[in-house]
Amino acid sequence: SIAILLYLARKYKTPDHWYPSDLQKRARVDEYLSWQHVNIRGKGSKLFLTKVLLPLLTGQPLSPEKLESVTEELNVVLKQFEEKFLQDKPFIAGNDISLADLVALVELMQPVGVGYNLFEERPKLAEWRGRVEEAVGKQLFQEAHERILNAKNL
Repeated sequence: SIAILLYLARKYKTPDHWYPSDLQKRARVDEYLSWQHVNIRGKGSKLFLTKVLLPLLTGQPLSPEKLESVTEELNVVLKQFEEKFLQDKPFIAGNDISLADLVALVELMQPVGVGYNLFEERPKLAEWRGRVEEAVGKQLFQEAHERILNAKNL
């Protein structure tokens, strides 16, 4: 939950880059965290549910039309994410990683986990992912996403 992340950042006085004290940078983090619920999270989770859970629960294969529709919805918000939030910056709030980057990448790993490599044809997004993984630590990132990256095996 976003509320819990913000609480933990404040309570444990995490390094400033996670939830910046600079008001403009913090506003960028807050803006993304507010936007992502119905956009990145909403569309990424919808693809995950549609591609994996619905066929698993219903025993029916997914129609190609439905998959195409859900994928296109995600592609629209990915374009918005690149244009509005990443722009030409290394991270969402500027030159340093923040909670916004962490939340964004975690949400984007759900579609990747069901076989949709959304980074493949988006070099800006792929480069950002690499920076986020590097900042968090590649080993920790892989450990944290191990289950979701194997979701397609359900």
